[in-house]
Amino acid sequence: MSETEESGEKIAEDRLWRDNGWTARVIKNDDDDGWAVSMTPDGQVEPALVGPWTMGRDKKNPKPLDTSAFNTLVKTAAEFVRRHEQQLHATLHQRLEIDHRGERVEVLLDIEPDEENPSALLRAIDAGGTLLAEVKVPPSFKLTRGSATKWAEAGFGTKVS
Repeated sequence: MSETEESGEKIAEDRLWRDNGWTARVIKNDDDDGWAVSMTPDGQVEPALVGPWTMGRDKKNPKPLDTSAFNTLVKTAAEFVRRHEQQLHATLHQRLEIDHRGERVEVLLDIEPDEENPSALLRAIDAGGTLLAEVKVPPSFKLTRGSATKWAEAGFGTKVS
């Protein structure tokens, strides 16, 4: 990495652009004779997105980056990251509602994906917001309408299947 790249300064070169918290780098595509562009958020080592890049007029070298292309790449990469974060949040924080004894009960599963000691917490909350139960479950626990109903029918005990 050059001194300019490390400093985080704005860069606007044919194959390397940095601005708005992102770095675009045009790279040789190892899979074929074409080119690719990698989009890396500032502070990250790995690119968030890598995609094909257009060949130039000579059909050998890549088309140079420009302001319009860079802005489009930033928008696409940011949207990709945002969708990935939303999907991860939805996986780690699940909720559903069930009917239990004539009342609506919200059942929540919150997973803490710690590499060394992952954990998960299953909670039941009544319509008034009162916590009915809270138990630790394995991070692999599958929250479904069936598993939540079964837990409720068992009295929200510590044994969850």
